[in-house]
Amino acid sequence: MFSLGATLSISEETLESEPSYKNLHNKHRGELAELAFMRKAASRGFAVSKPWGDCERYDFVVRVGKLFWRVQVKSVRAKAPQRPHYCLVTTNSHKIPYSSEDIDFLVAYVFPEDAWYVFPATVVENRKTLCINPNSKRTRLEKSARPGNSWSKLTWPKTRSKAAWSKLR
Repeated sequence: MFSLGATLSISEETLESEPSYKNLHNKHRGELAELAFMRKAASRGFAVSKPWGDCERYDFVVRVGKLFWRVQVKSVRAKAPQRPHYCLVTTNSHKIPYSSEDIDFLVAYVFPEDAWYVFPATVVENRKTLCINPNSKRTRLEKSARPGNSWSKLTWPKTRSKAAWSKLR
């Protein structure tokens, strides 16, 4: 029974017994990544809205000042044992790649690294996957999507082809 003003505590034992993201169904893991994105974006001062239902091609609308962006969130839980990189699927549920007509940005969350990457739609359109190796300097990411850049560098681009958010930290 809960009383008003009571503190709900979570013990270490409870946390250890919770299911890992590794054991979640893809849909549940995606929902977890979306929740994490909402928290991360809001903590950075962005206004975040979730469209009602699953009919839109994007997961969120993110607002900064008077600017609105359509954002699709994707996640990856592991890399293949024989590969040094993570393969991020950049298609919708019908296996069709996203385009700049559908989204403005694709945000990738790499669960094992607890790392976020933000790509402009022009980087992901016409691609079914992106390979991400957070520990490699050779990872083919736009400069602003590489580790070490902060959200403070986020500005609305003059052209979307030159746009990119930085890695979320």
